[in-house]
Amino acid sequence: MGALSSDQDIAALRRNYQRSSLRRCDLEADPVEQFSRWLQQAIEADLKESTAMVLSTFDGKRPSSRTVLLKAFDKRGFVFFTNYGSRKAQEISAHPNVSLLFPWYDLERQVAIMGPAERISTAESQAYFSSRPFGSRIGVWVSQQSQVISSRQILEMKWQEMNRRFANGEVPLPEFWGGFRVAPIEFEFWQGRENRLNDRFRYRPQQDSNHAPTWRIERLAP
Repeated sequence: MGALSSDQDIAALRRNYQRSSLRRCDLEADPVEQFSRWLQQAIEADLKESTAMVLSTFDGKRPSSRTVLLKAFDKRGFVFFTNYGSRKAQEISAHPNVSLLFPWYDLERQVAIMGPAERISTAESQAYFSSRPFGSRIGVWVSQQSQVISSRQILEMKWQEMNRRFANGEVPLPEFWGGFRVAPIEFEFWQGRENRLNDRFRYRPQQDSNHAPTWRIERLAP
């Protein structure tokens, strides 16, 4: 990748969003169903890593962000997997409230989801772990995620060690690895529009006249 030239003005780099629009009447009453519809469109559009989401956490002093992959979702929440000793897992343990962001650039849209994260059951983690390719299961045992290492050679040596250890193909679920589920308390659906007059809709929980849980939908200024 080449360096920026001294005369290149990155402030002038922009595109005018004209691909689509988002109206109140287009929205599903349930934000999970709305998300499902948009995710399906992202998959059908053959976007790279359509299930990739930016996970932001907080350590009490400063935020941190990284990209993880969505592996399951339903009305209970949105699931991803990680090493429980990683930075993100430690920050979640201390401060459970997180945000997720799906940046579907080619569709000129994004979805933001906020809510607390908590560990899923061991049975759920085992079911997903067992479905992973052999190399991915080995990789979980190799990496002490977020820990300082002196060289890549250490990883490669550990990889060879784990390959020998689990040569029969049976790789157990490590106690230090599993899933988190983010239980949504707020959604925002964003669709880029011309002249930066973007469409934004926020979902927040409320109760209807019969005290049944539902969602309030509000349009936000761009």
